[in-house]
Amino acid sequence: MTVIWTGMIVVSILCGLATGRGPEVAAAAVEGASAAVELSLSIAGMLCLWTGVMEVMRRSGLADKLSRLLRPALRLLFPQVAGDQGIMDSVSANVSANLLGLGNAATPLGLEAARRMARRSPGVASDSLCMLVVCNTASIQLIPTTVASVRAAAGSAAPFDILPATWLASALSVGAGVVMCRLLSKVWRD
Repeated sequence: MTVIWTGMIVVSILCGLATGRGPEVAAAAVEGASAAVELSLSIAGMLCLWTGVMEVMRRSGLADKLSRLLRPALRLLFPQVAGDQGIMDSVSANVSANLLGLGNAATPLGLEAARRMARRSPGVASDSLCMLVVCNTASIQLIPTTVASVRAAAGSAAPFDILPATWLASALSVGAGVVMCRLLSKVWRD
C-alpha cells in the first residue's frame, strides 16, 4: 500500500511540474495536509464519545444484554462454533460494536473472534471464519457514527440524515454477503 500511495504522490508531483503547475501542487499539498489534521481531530472527538458509550454499555451490562439478544441470529450464521461460548461472546461483541458504527472499536473484537476460530482449524479458513470476515466487511450499522462525524466536520447541518440510506445499503450488503458465503461454502465442498 505504501508503494501505491508513494507512486501516486510522485506521479502527481511530476505531472504538476511537467505542466508548469508546481506551485499549485505545493499549495494543494499544504492545504490537504491542513484539512487532514482538522478532519482527524473532529473524527477523534466523535470516536472517543462512542467508544466511551460502548465502554459504559459494557460496564453496565447493557452490551451483554445486546449480545444475548443477538445470539439466536448469530447461532444461525455461525453454526459450526455456536457451542463455543468464548467465540460467540467475541462475535456478539464485535457485531454489537459494528451496529453502533464503531468500526475502530469493533476491530479488536473481530480479531479476537477470528483468532479463536482459527485455533479450531489451523491453516484453513473455516466457513465460520469466512462468514465473520463477510459480516465485518459488510457490517450492518444502526448508527453510522464515523460517517456522521465526517459529515459534521464538513459542515453538514444534519449529519445523521443518511440513516435510511445507510440502513438499506448495509442490510443489502450483509444480506448479499451472507447468501454468497453460504452458497460458496456449498459449492466449494462439492
